[in-house]
Amino acid sequence: MPYQSPISPGISWYEATVGERPEYAPLDGDARCDVVVVGGGFTGVSAAVHLAKAGVNVILVEAHRIGDGASGRNGGQMGTGQRAWPEELEEELGFTRAKALFDLAEEAKHHLMDFAETNGIEIDYMPGQISVAHKKRYLKDYRAHAEIMATRFGYPHVSYIDGDEAASLLGSHRYHGGVRDSGTGHIHPMKLVVGSARVAAEAGARLCEKTPATKIASDGGKVCVSTPYGTITADKCLMATNAYGKDLEPKTASHLMPIGSFIAATEPLGDDSDVLPGREAVDDSRFVVRYFRRTKDGRLLFGGREAYSQSTPAAIEELLRRQITEVYPQLDGVKITHAWGGYVGITMPRKPFVREVMPNVISAGGYSGHGVMLSNFTGKLYAEAVSGNRDRLKLLEELKIPSFPGGSMFRPALLFLALNWYALRDRI
Repeated sequence: MPYQSPISPGISWYEATVGERPEYAPLDGDARCDVVVVGGGFTGVSAAVHLAKAGVNVILVEAHRIGDGASGRNGGQMGTGQRAWPEELEEELGFTRAKALFDLAEEAKHHLMDFAETNGIEIDYMPGQISVAHKKRYLKDYRAHAEIMATRFGYPHVSYIDGDEAASLLGSHRYHGGVRDSGTGHIHPMKLVVGSARVAAEAGARLCEKTPATKIASDGGKVCVSTPYGTITADKCLMATNAYGKDLEPKTASHLMPIGSFIAATEPLGDDSDVLPGREAVDDSRFVVRYFRRTKDGRLLFGGREAYSQSTPAAIEELLRRQITEVYPQLDGVKITHAWGGYVGITMPRKPFVREVMPNVISAGGYSGHGVMLSNFTGKLYAEAVSGNRDRLKLLEELKIPSFPGGSMFRPALLFLALNWYALRDRI
């Protein structure tokens, strides 16, 4: 029986194809280290890698298995820049900060690719990303975006596509046009996080799976992370639980909201299929975004993010099948081999939340569906900060992230109402 994450519904296609997935022993008594990392996703594992390679004594604890959360179950799309377009950030923050954040994200992209190649991690990279408009009135923004990226932000890889070209590239007439980005692509995320954990362990990091943190305390001189199997005392702590932190730390909980993201994988469609013949990834202009791509073995991976009342694999398959056939009527009746879900952390303004939430404890998350590159690089930036250079991490720490209204009791209800409102708005 294939392993199934206890915190996320369904067995993913990623779990079925990741290959060897090493297990790491739980904590077995009190321990002392320089830095304790809580959370075994992209951010935490990346931090562990770079800390260990710098000679820092680091222990990472993960409540379940490395990759069980969003890092091992997401859409695999790398994107370009931050979650918001650079021109949107420029309007809010000014050109200098917007350009610095864009450059940081570009460095994150190149770092991910270089890291995988240097460390022999096969991430199934495939080039190309297409962003499409589901409403015709959005096309002027997409056309302007392509020009702004080239002339204002020095990124010449984005080109405008009209409706006919979009139909040819997608194999669907559902969209009106958009932009094509030849400077990015998509990956197998679980291969990346599992491979990164191997690199961290080989570099000397101690990885402890099935070791939940139950309390984080700091007196300014030391940090103590309590678990059922012992207490870890450290000089510093990185809290990298993202959508799975619950109420472990109240400031993080008030700024980060977990939101369900669900994906279905079809059977291989064959090389002669007209669905995404160039194997590029796609995201659309809906607030409740739809995202899809072809895998190396020819499947369609199709994702949608909704406030579903049910999260069983059967419910996910039924809901996503309707969305698939809306975009691709020719796939009516196609076999769906895997349907799964997980949770990503979002913030109110869809920007990362990086804060020192108590003395010597930094929390990082809230990548809002744009974390494949950013979360990995944030882990590296945290390691840089521990080594004495906090300048680049401060670019993220200084972002203004308001808390969600309603507190822990009312936030889920407000989220449900908000997502359903935006889903309705997407349809009209």
